[in-house]
Amino acid sequence: MSELHDTNRTPLAGPPDAAARRVARRGARRGAQREAHPALEAIWASSEDHVRAAQRLRYQVFVEEMGAQPAHIVGAPAGHDIDVFDDFCEHLLVRTVPADGEPGEVVGTYRVLTPTAARRAGSFYSDTEFDLTRLRPLRDRMVELGRSCVHAEHRSGGVIMTLWAALAQFMQVNAMEHVIGCASVSMRDGGHCAASLWARLRETHLAPIDFQVRPRVPLPVDDLDQSLEVEPPALIKGYLRLGAQVLGAPAWDPDFNTADLPLLMRLGDMPQRYRRHFLDV
Repeated sequence: MSELHDTNRTPLAGPPDAAARRVARRGARRGAQREAHPALEAIWASSEDHVRAAQRLRYQVFVEEMGAQPAHIVGAPAGHDIDVFDDFCEHLLVRTVPADGEPGEVVGTYRVLTPTAARRAGSFYSDTEFDLTRLRPLRDRMVELGRSCVHAEHRSGGVIMTLWAALAQFMQVNAMEHVIGCASVSMRDGGHCAASLWARLRETHLAPIDFQVRPRVPLPVDDLDQSLEVEPPALIKGYLRLGAQVLGAPAWDPDFNTADLPLLMRLGDMPQRYRRHFLDV
């Protein structure tokens, strides 16, 4: 394995320390209990091989399954979802744990961009889709989550719980308070479901105006049917249960053919039952 060497990294931008790794593994075991088979473990990428495994899973889900158009990165290997932010992010992987103890299959992944790394990258990924000016006071303690995906054969809940447990511990260890991200809704129906979901969520989960943001390429919701009875996708529903708020109207991402809703979650707003589960508090 060829280790990743980034001389620009700081301890904050790196993976959790040894104590954090222990609590992440503990959280991973809790998530795995929700799936009888297989056992699961969460790891933070520490080699190029780890990152490539995450990028292959992302390609399988986003490109092959969902029809996204992959970014064109010179020299990038085929069959990998790669963009310019990857080199600045920490990559969290969930793997199966085979009985023989060998490294298992990567079945889930997230990438995490810390404030320090975002400054080196020039922005958060979300900055490319939304004007985040009103979030400026939060940036020093705000991390961005992105490129979340789970293998099609492992979407019964255990993988995402394992990811969230490790992410919550990362936030706690690194003294981060806020999480931002773009939650995607498929546009295969032309955007009507996304527009209807936005119409529903702005009535129930819209953030205060001090934290609202504007899409750079807005989804034309006024031209779409906003009256459909739609349920939020499972991932968005999970974020809302954890206390997330919607920051404004959706942006249109033509490369992924999705409508992206900007979400913000404050760790302190997480309901107590989830704080006990993920943070032991």
